[in-house]
Amino acid sequence: MKLPKFFSSSTHDMAIDLGTVNTVIYVRDRGIVLNEPSVIAIETQNGIRRVKVVGNEAKLMMGKTPAGIQAIRPLRDGVIADIDVAEQMIKHFVDKALGGSSRFGRRHEVVICVPSGSTMVERRALRDAASNAGAFRVQLIEEPMAAAIGAGLPVTEPRGAMVVDIGGGTTEVAVLSLRGIAYSNSVRVGGDKLDDAISSHVRRTHNLMIGEATSERVKHLIGSAVAPEGQGRTLTVKGRDLVNGRPAEITITEAEIADALAEPVGQIKSAVMSALEQTAPELSSDIIDEGITLTGGGALLGRIDEALSETTGLPVKIADDALMCVAMGAGRALEDTAYDGVLTIG
Repeated sequence: MKLPKFFSSSTHDMAIDLGTVNTVIYVRDRGIVLNEPSVIAIETQNGIRRVKVVGNEAKLMMGKTPAGIQAIRPLRDGVIADIDVAEQMIKHFVDKALGGSSRFGRRHEVVICVPSGSTMVERRALRDAASNAGAFRVQLIEEPMAAAIGAGLPVTEPRGAMVVDIGGGTTEVAVLSLRGIAYSNSVRVGGDKLDDAISSHVRRTHNLMIGEATSERVKHLIGSAVAPEGQGRTLTVKGRDLVNGRPAEITITEAEIADALAEPVGQIKSAVMSALEQTAPELSSDIIDEGITLTGGGALLGRIDEALSETTGLPVKIADDALMCVAMGAGRALEDTAYDGVLTIG
């Protein structure tokens, strides 16, 4: 017999969006309590590894660490690449989210968000990492479902809704209805691939090597999914000249960055079109009325909504607080019995 949620609830119950770029934690009755980069700095002394810093402080070290210290991102393409390091990172974030208390209560529930295209092995790695970090009971929720709940889409009703969650490592496209996913497609293209496209373009076109942080800054400030009229905005970037090895700076334009991003943006468009082609006719008619909702950090790329609207011919809107939608949706699924059935054990 399943106990109602109010019998098993604990103030330490939480939902964790363990993302490639950022980790967001939602705690029952408190909402979002943590949003930090998924980065951990490991220091090695006399063959012994220990955690130096995690999150915001570790991100500042990316590309700048001395010998003996590594700044690591333990997730790639939305899944765990280094489970031991991921466990250490989760433990730190959970402690911080709970104010440094003894991590969890006696009987607590943790919901972890997983990419819809992840394998059973990848899902088990996420569950094990949370369990080893101290969780008593771990449940999973697929990221597009969590994103849709967080964006306020009618996922419990007999009405089709389409969500495109563009994260750091993956883009999740899903059509949802009646607490279930009618169709889902996951492509390993996200914010990281956009950053890579920018750095590759600058290296190939200007013979300048730039770091991850610089690529990300370019994306945020002048990145666009649609080429502007003319050159658009400009930005000065600094890096290492590949010809003479010296520090150098150049000016790049919005138009050239839009051209550099054309390939990964094209892959996102293709994933959306594939989902529409596979959607049942009755659900398609609902999507015409509801449109497409964008969530995730990639939804903040300039004019991405215009690009998808032009490709699909449908209205496209960016969710309020797109960065937090997945964690908010997972938290609501944890708290609200109206969403029973969307959480799974494995």
